[in-house]
Amino acid sequence: MPPLTPASVALDPIAHLRTALPARPRQALDPAGRKPAAVLLLLYPKAGEHVVLLTKRTSRVEHHRGEISLPGGAYHHGEDLSLLHTALRETREEVGVPEHMVEVLGLLDDQMPRSGFVIAPYVGAVPDPPVLQPSPDEVAEILEVPLSLLLAPDAVRHEPRPYEGTLVESFYYLYNDHVIWGATARILRQLLELFPRPLR
Repeated sequence: MPPLTPASVALDPIAHLRTALPARPRQALDPAGRKPAAVLLLLYPKAGEHVVLLTKRTSRVEHHRGEISLPGGAYHHGEDLSLLHTALRETREEVGVPEHMVEVLGLLDDQMPRSGFVIAPYVGAVPDPPVLQPSPDEVAEILEVPLSLLLAPDAVRHEPRPYEGTLVESFYYLYNDHVIWGATARILRQLLELFPRPLR
């Protein structure tokens, strides 16, 4: 097998993740009364590079209004067979990507956002740019963020943010004028740590 280099990973990041994700130790959290939920971090090629699909939530959703997020939502008892089914169903409902198109590559660490959920973050890929059909009730805007931009040395910003009455050191990613922070930023960072730098 040829040695792993940033250039070789840039040619096929999905092939790299097929190996790197299953080998990564995963932290599963005890829900402790929280609601189970799942999201899908979806990657695909577009315009000569791979992008990550994010959405800007509308003001009509129940949680995280106006924030940048990954497609996903709460587990529905009696409807969802598993948390993976939740992530795939929500992705179809929010942006129109059918379940059968998605190759599931693995799982990242569970997240506990302030909204009271325990989120299982799945990573998936589709081989070609999907035809996206955003739900007008849930999705105000679709963002297709280049993987190379997220992996740039200056991609991560740091600043104190208010949390429960105090300022805590936080990090975020900036894409155009969109601030990607919170659980979405933490999930992205876990994915990005699997890649050698820089990926161009």
